[in-house]
Amino acid sequence: MTASRRSFIRGLAGASALGFGGCCSCLKCSNPSSKIRLAAVGVMGKGFSDWTPMLKSGFVEMAAFCDADINMRDKAQKQLAKNGIDFDMYSVPFYTDYRRLLDDAGVLGIDAMTISTPDHVHAPVAIQAMKQGIHVYVQKPLVRTLWELDYFGRTAKENGVIVQMGNQGSSLDSMRRCTEVLQSGILGDVREFHVWTNRPVWPQGKGVADWVKGHPKGEKVRDGLNWDAWLATAEKRPFLDKYPDDADVYDPWKLGKNVYHSFTWRGFYDFGAGAFGDMACHTMNLAFRGLELGGVSDAECLTAESANDIAYPLRSKVKLTYKARESKIRPGVKLPAVTLYWYDGDLKPAADIMPKWAATHDGKVPNTGCYIIGSKGSVLMQDDYGAKCAIALEGDKEFVDVFQHEQAKAVARSIPFRTDSVATTGKSTVEMKGFANGHYIEFIDAIRGVGPYYEQTHSRCFADAEYCVPQMEGILVGCVAQRVPGKLVWNSATQSFDNKLANAYVKPFIRKGWEF
Repeated sequence: MTASRRSFIRGLAGASALGFGGCCSCLKCSNPSSKIRLAAVGVMGKGFSDWTPMLKSGFVEMAAFCDADINMRDKAQKQLAKNGIDFDMYSVPFYTDYRRLLDDAGVLGIDAMTISTPDHVHAPVAIQAMKQGIHVYVQKPLVRTLWELDYFGRTAKENGVIVQMGNQGSSLDSMRRCTEVLQSGILGDVREFHVWTNRPVWPQGKGVADWVKGHPKGEKVRDGLNWDAWLATAEKRPFLDKYPDDADVYDPWKLGKNVYHSFTWRGFYDFGAGAFGDMACHTMNLAFRGLELGGVSDAECLTAESANDIAYPLRSKVKLTYKARESKIRPGVKLPAVTLYWYDGDLKPAADIMPKWAATHDGKVPNTGCYIIGSKGSVLMQDDYGAKCAIALEGDKEFVDVFQHEQAKAVARSIPFRTDSVATTGKSTVEMKGFANGHYIEFIDAIRGVGPYYEQTHSRCFADAEYCVPQMEGILVGCVAQRVPGKLVWNSATQSFDNKLANAYVKPFIRKGWEF
């Protein structure tokens, strides 16, 4: 994409954008048969599962790859072959420094970008890409800090680009259907919900902090890893490779014992957003949409096991308060303030808060889920993504699948499905087959100007900036609460807490030469 073409796109965006990318400003809309030039930043792990469905769609051609570890190119090539995808990674330009990729974006003709990096790199790449008129698919969490979130939202709006966050459950029929049911008000007044996860499954806690502090000199950087580019905006520090087998470090899934790279960066304050940032984008998705949640007024960490100043606690329980608001779905209806209780590290709510479920499930709470309590009934999501949802209203003896419950079935459809896979089964399912043709291709379709338009997000992406920026705000307020004891009052308008220490965590450290 040339500089003049990119300027033209920005002009279109300024003339036609409604809210956050309300109208696609991409030239692909005028010729949806032309291929989208896609760059992938982060090529393995979630990166691989983000860009490969887009490539397989036939609507995309790869313009470039970027990964701070060049070894990931070899791994991706082998995985492509294993998956039966005929594509030559070595035929496409490859960068280890995303700044150089962004410098060359115009010459490369990049239309869109997947960003599947450590959390601290999401905002720097995405914001600079959006400023160039590039559409972005950004893995969750959208960003790592509240300052970056505000900056991201403003940039998306100003440039009119297509945005999709990687909370793939947004594409599932069951999640969308249960959202419609909740938005109908079927549960009455909802003032409380509980969300829990088995994460973290990576090292974090005081053992990690002690290990890092005990090795200040660092180790030799692995061959092929551009450590400076991997750190990006983060404060410079020595590379640490792997924990020894006898290290006193929490590592339940035996993820290779890596200290930072790859994947195990997630538990560090400077690089990740911990279990809350990793999973709440999925597990809170249903409640946030269905209850029409918005602003967070305050947060408090009630439990923080193995707290320290380098890595997130091993286990935590956080209380968030969402403000009262007026329903957008049912105009004139006032919705009460809602309290969220978040649990991670295999902590769960007590079974006695969900007696109807416990009575028919041997008193057991699902391993992960979301439980929404209303004055007229409850909804239980029994997985991470909203794939399996059940409802129990007053008078019901037990929970019933949301697609089979008689009163839920009477709720009118309002949100288009991506796959309509439930039509053949008649019930919600834990099958995740809808992801590839759903969430990822929805992003591509939005760029092409095709596919359903969602009134609730004012775009063709169901997890666009208008939705995911407000959702992320509460999550990131919760992440700060995990670091600072006591009740924290958050003011979104001033982007500040009523606590000096908490305010120190609103904006990230940005290293010289990596400003954005």
